[in-house]
Amino acid sequence: QVQLVESGGGLVQAGGSLRLSCAASGRTFSNYAMGWFRQDPGKEREFVAGISWSGANTYYTDSVKGRFTISRDNAKDTVVLQMNNLKPEDSAVYYCAADLATLDVVTITSGPYDYWGQGTQVTVSS
Repeated sequence: QVQLVESGGGLVQAGGSLRLSCAASGRTFSNYAMGWFRQDPGKEREFVAGISWSGANTYYTDSVKGRFTISRDNAKDTVVLQMNNLKPEDSAVYYCAADLATLDVVTITSGPYDYWGQGTQVTVSS
């Protein structure tokens, strides 16, 4: 079992920044690829950013490229999503997820992820 706890969400004006953190506990964190997803009410959960278990590989959905940065610290069992130049369309509940990956790659679909956090709300006002 892996427990994931997100923090750092909140209300921010358009153009502002937020830093989401995800703290993991349980199994060996460095064995897991990590991802951030988001979901608006009535919409499907959307992949936002992912990072491979070593941190060498990252991937972003097109709408956040150049604005969001994902990073991880395997010594501290944390993954961070730095979000800059936020837009109202970034508003959603953001979820952290862990995928026990056999290869050092990024997983961009939700199906393979084994564990999920409870989510943190991000609201961007115009």
